[in-house]
Amino acid sequence: DVGTLDEMPPGRMPVTTAVARDEFSRARAYRMIRTEVARGRQAFIVCPLVEDSASLEVKAAESEFERIRSEVFPELRVGLVHGRMNATAKEAVMTAVRRGELDVLVATTVIEVGVDIPNATVMIVEDADRFGLSQLHQLRGRVGRGTDPATCFLFTAIDPLAEEARADAMTRLNAMASTNDGLKLAELDLELRGGGQLFGRGSIEEGKGAPAQVGRGDLRFANLTRDLDVLVEARREAFSLVDADPRLASSSNGALLSEVRRRFADRLDWLFAS
Repeated sequence: DVGTLDEMPPGRMPVTTAVARDEFSRARAYRMIRTEVARGRQAFIVCPLVEDSASLEVKAAESEFERIRSEVFPELRVGLVHGRMNATAKEAVMTAVRRGELDVLVATTVIEVGVDIPNATVMIVEDADRFGLSQLHQLRGRVGRGTDPATCFLFTAIDPLAEEARADAMTRLNAMASTNDGLKLAELDLELRGGGQLFGRGSIEEGKGAPAQVGRGDLRFANLTRDLDVLVEARREAFSLVDADPRLASSSNGALLSEVRRRFADRLDWLFAS
């Protein structure tokens, strides 16, 4: 069973989210960071890579940290944290953030979960199209954890009229800008990524039994998000039937057992043998 939390914690407000592409937007984001720091608040700048890549034109935390602290905010206290740092070094940086000893933290997705800084009110995510919806939602959740309004800028180099290959990325970013509802974002993520398979292709013994976690699924007509009500009702009926006849051994379930075996064959051998 699944429970749904459809309310924000008391005192919190939705995070204002903007998809940004140009230098005007960047200047606005930096200006907001200065304003918020002057008010005693803090900011995060998130990059997809730790260090520069020869094959990818995306921002890296190490080089961005040097640029931010020397060219953009030389008057502010800027820190750096990423996954390649040892645990002691990471904890020292995060302790400094919690104590208010750093104004701006340049980071990778190492801050995606487990970071609670109620004083942080601005986030910039560089090359946001490189992140999945769940990552973006988790990252955005690092700001606005107090009672002050918060803003998240999702920077991307993708043209809004991008080729179809990048259309999903723009769909993700626009969804982030349109809602703070994690359930809606999870449903969209499921649609974009695909539900995957309920069963693998082939037998477990042949090494073909592992189901694909994403992509086109086993269902031909049903849609896991669109038909959720039907799915819940079918699940309820299935549990009632199996509770009464776990092995489908009764004559009344003979036709159902034959159909299950016809459709799933050796993919269910492991289930009936368990």
